[in-house]
Amino acid sequence: MTAAYVRACGLAELEEDSPKRVEIDGVPVSLVRTEGEVFAINDICSHANVSLSEGEVEDCSIECWLHGSSFDLRTGKPSGLPATQPVPVYPVKIEGEGPDASVLVSVTQES
Repeated sequence: MTAAYVRACGLAELEEDSPKRVEIDGVPVSLVRTEGEVFAINDICSHANVSLSEGEVEDCSIECWLHGSSFDLRTGKPSGLPATQPVPVYPVKIEGEGPDASVLVSVTQES
């Protein structure tokens, strides 16, 4: 199966270092624009089952607001306790330019 990219939002809707929660094909995703890139990470913390998009972004990671676990936006790996399991990350494409650019995300697995 090939990755199917779906429009998640307009690029202009993403504020720097401010997570935005979207749902793509029933999957909760947190979109983060930081350090000149856009990242898509599963929005549910692997430790406490709460929304990561309510947390803070710093140094290309997102921190869970409940217990403070941080997850790398590139890999989904936790950088400290209490979380020990990574969360899925998803490929992102930017389509178009300027104020009309769109953020596309694939939540399907490539094979």
